[in-house]
Amino acid sequence: MLEPAHVTVETLFNDMAEQLGLQWVAGRQGGRRMLSSETIQKPTLALIGHLNFIHPNRVQVLGRAEMDYLHSLDTAGLADAIRHLFSTELAAVVIADGETVPDTLLDTAETSQTPLFTSPMAGPTLMSHLGHYLTQELAETDSVHGVFLEVLGIGVLLKGDSGVGKSELALELITRGHRLIADDVVELKHVAPETLEGACPPLIRDFLEVRGLGVLNIRYLFGETAVKQQKNLKLIVELVRPQEIGEVGLNRLDMVASTEAILGVAIPKVRVPVAAGRSLAVLVEVAVRNHILKSRGINPVEQFIRRQQAAIDGGN
Repeated sequence: MLEPAHVTVETLFNDMAEQLGLQWVAGRQGGRRMLSSETIQKPTLALIGHLNFIHPNRVQVLGRAEMDYLHSLDTAGLADAIRHLFSTELAAVVIADGETVPDTLLDTAETSQTPLFTSPMAGPTLMSHLGHYLTQELAETDSVHGVFLEVLGIGVLLKGDSGVGKSELALELITRGHRLIADDVVELKHVAPETLEGACPPLIRDFLEVRGLGVLNIRYLFGETAVKQQKNLKLIVELVRPQEIGEVGLNRLDMVASTEAILGVAIPKVRVPVAAGRSLAVLVEVAVRNHILKSRGINPVEQFIRRQQAAIDGGN
């Protein structure tokens, strides 16, 4: 079972302070408070948002409208509203739009050890940046074995047993103008309901190991355009030895006959038998082109079946 991802408020501040103009004005002691991917699963506790007393957010953003509301309250009303706000599962408060922070808010943040930041950025823009950052940092992750490439603009994962020829195939695809993302270990993030983003661990980025040649630096050999940092995974190509398939192991009509679930996302998968004389690079390119056609609603198998049916009906 995968452990939930988490990030501390202090890490969020260090990563985003320069980009968002954040100033830490109170609650320094609460820097180790956690923002976890488990929070996203709670329907009554959003990760980030504007002021909401009924369904509070873990990171509370107070923009111009929210601050105008707080400033409109009398002393007792303001104290009550702030006390109610800090009674929830807050991780941090961000004052947007360069608004002045009321003393009561500063004192309560300090007393409750809740990090309080200010930013000159507009509230909606601030939330957009923070939302994107937290989506990336708190996404479910998994590591898979294979070679990840961008082929014809599509993220393709080459899988197969050790020694089946994944790296050699990847090298041939690179010489044909396609791009390497990761070799051996591919880190996948579940960044959207049906989207997995693949990247390479920094330690082995740009490198490809090929039997007989050793470790190659693809960036140095083929230039900057031969590598890419990340890409969404759209297709899996599994290289299999013919004896592993048998005579009826593949769907001969449908090139993409199956899917593979990774982090709960079903990814189309092609199984390609490896045999002497086969141009695997061409097969991978055609598999990608076929996948693109299917994503546009064009299915060659269905077209073939309809043509056969029309011929049968016409002969009766």
